[in-house]
Amino acid sequence: MSVRRQLKLGAMLHGVGSSTSAWRHPDASADASVNFELYKKWVTKAEAGKLDLVFIADGLYINEKSIPHFLNRFEPLTILSALAGVSQHIGLVGTLSTSYSEPFTVARQFGSLDTISGGRAGWNIVTSPLEGSALNYGKKEHPDHDLRYRIATEFIEVARGLWDSWEDDAFVRDKASGVFFDPAKLHTLNHQGEFFSVKGPLNIARSRQGHPVIFQAGSSEVGKNYAAKHADAIFTGHETLEDAVSFYRDVKKRAATFGRNPDNVLVFPGISPIIGSTEEEAERKYQETASLVSAEDALRYLGRYFEHHDFSQYELDAPFPELGDLGRNSFQSTTDRIKQNAKEKGLTLREAALQTATPRSGFIGTPEQVADKLQQWFEQGGADGFMIGSAVPNALEQFIDQVVPILQQRGLFRTEYESDTLRGNLGLPIPKNRYVEQKDGVPSEDHQTSGV
Repeated sequence: MSVRRQLKLGAMLHGVGSSTSAWRHPDASADASVNFELYKKWVTKAEAGKLDLVFIADGLYINEKSIPHFLNRFEPLTILSALAGVSQHIGLVGTLSTSYSEPFTVARQFGSLDTISGGRAGWNIVTSPLEGSALNYGKKEHPDHDLRYRIATEFIEVARGLWDSWEDDAFVRDKASGVFFDPAKLHTLNHQGEFFSVKGPLNIARSRQGHPVIFQAGSSEVGKNYAAKHADAIFTGHETLEDAVSFYRDVKKRAATFGRNPDNVLVFPGISPIIGSTEEEAERKYQETASLVSAEDALRYLGRYFEHHDFSQYELDAPFPELGDLGRNSFQSTTDRIKQNAKEKGLTLREAALQTATPRSGFIGTPEQVADKLQQWFEQGGADGFMIGSAVPNALEQFIDQVVPILQQRGLFRTEYESDTLRGNLGLPIPKNRYVEQKDGVPSEDHQTSGV
C-alpha cells in the first residue's frame, strides 16, 4: 500500500516584515527584527504546528532607503544557532552569499549549525543581487549575474567536498589505546579551481543528516539550472496556479536531465496568507496594512529591486518608465516580471510601485478557503510544499492555529514529526560520503541512505 504524499511547510521569520510600513501597524512589534524572545516564540509555535522548517533571509547592503527590517536585524547563522537550543525537530534554514564568502568558512559554519542542531541545518544559497554589496567587501565591482552563478557552482562543489572530509566512523575516541581518530578515514580535498583554492580538510565532521539541506531561489534560466542541478529544495513565487505548475514541471524536468531523481528536488512557492473568519475580515486585514504604505515608501521599495534606482525623478501618474536593462544584474527575474507586468497592463509608476510594495495575497480568505487553495496547488502539481510569510501581524500564528488543523484532518499534513533531522522530515536521502562511494563504486544519486 503506497503512502499518501503530504505537504511540506516552512515559515519565513522576517522580523518587522518585507513591507516598508508594516511595523507601524498597531498589532506589530516595532522591534521584531532584533527581538530574540519573539523569534523564540515563533520557532516554538512553528514546531508545535509540526512545520518542517523556519527560514531566515539575509542581505549584505543597506542604505537610508532600505526597508526597516533590513536596517537592523540578526545575522542568520548566529540566531539559528541560538534557536537550535530551544527546538528539537524543526529545520533551521538561513541565507548566506556565495559571492562574498569563502567556502571553507561557510562549510564550517553550516557544519557547526548542523551538529549543534543534531542534523537540522539548511543553507539557502544566494548570489547577492545588490550591487552595493561589493562596497562592503573591498571589491571594485559587483560580479555580473551569470558570473555569480559560476562562482556559486564551484562554491557548492567545494563545500560538499569539505563536508566529506571525515567518514562517519572516523572518530574512534578509544581512551585505552589512545586512538582518537582513524587516519584512513580522514580526507584532504586539495581543490584548485577557477575561483577558489582550498586544501582542507574541514575541522568538523558530518552531522547525522550527512550534509545541510541546500535551498536555492533563482528563477532566471541560469538560476533554474543551478537549482535543478544542486539544490535539495527551491524557493519560488507565483501569482497563479498555471505559472506554478509550469515552473514545477520545468525544474523537475531539468533535474532529471542532470541525472537526479526529481522527487528529491522539492519546490516551495512562497505565500503570504491572510486569514479571517469571513472573506470580508481577511480583506479588511489586507487593506489595513496596505494603507500604511505611502507612494514615496512604495517608490523606495521598488527602487531596491532596480539597484536602488531613484524613481522619485519620474512623474508618478505617467506610464511606468522605460528602464532598458536596469535591474537585470540584480533581481533579474523579479525586475523582468515588474517591467513586463507594467507594460502589459499599462500601469503608471504609482500603480506599479504600490502593487510591488503591497502585493495582495492570492491566499486570502477563511481558513477553509486558504486550505482549499493550498490543496489545489499541491494536488494539481504546483508545489511540494509552501513557505509561509506574514503579510499582516500574527499571520503565522493564525495559519498554524486555523489552517494547519484543516490540512491535518484532510490527511495532507503530518500530525507528528517523522524524524528529528531536516532531511528526514523532508523525505530527502542522506548524501553518501564521496570517499566511501569511491571505495564502494556506488553512484551518489541512486544509492543514498534514508534521511529518516
